[in-house]
Order: sequence, then structure tokens, then C-alpha cells
Amino acid sequence: MSFASEKDQVKGKLNETVGKVTNNDQQELKGKAQAATGKAKEKLDQLAENVAEKVNEKLDQRHKHE
Repeated sequence: MSFASEKDQVKGKLNETVGKVTNNDQQELKGKAQAATGKAKEKLDQLAENVAEKVNEKLDQRHKHE
């Protein structure tokens, strides 16, 4: 998990909780959106890692056959 995605998730949950406690629907929604953004960033980071891993595996296989 990258720092940016974790930061967005934590800030989002905090904003969501403050919004609930203060009965501020706008802040609660902002927090939910921010947390969702963090989760999306996390998924993209994982996808990029998986792709890089697969590419490296293919390159390693290619070099073994040369």
C-alpha cells in the first residue's frame, strides 16, 4: 500500500466520522469519496505491481532461452 493511498483512506474515514458526529452530510460524503479514492489508488498500485511482476517473469524466461 502506498503512502498516498493510505493517507487518503485515513483522512477519508476521519472526515466521514466527523461528518457523522456533527451531522454534516457534506463532510460525511466528502470523507466517503476520499476513502474510495484511496482504495482505488491502492488497487491501481497492486495492479501495477502485478503487471511489472509478470513482465519481469517473461523477460527472465526469455533471457534463459537465449
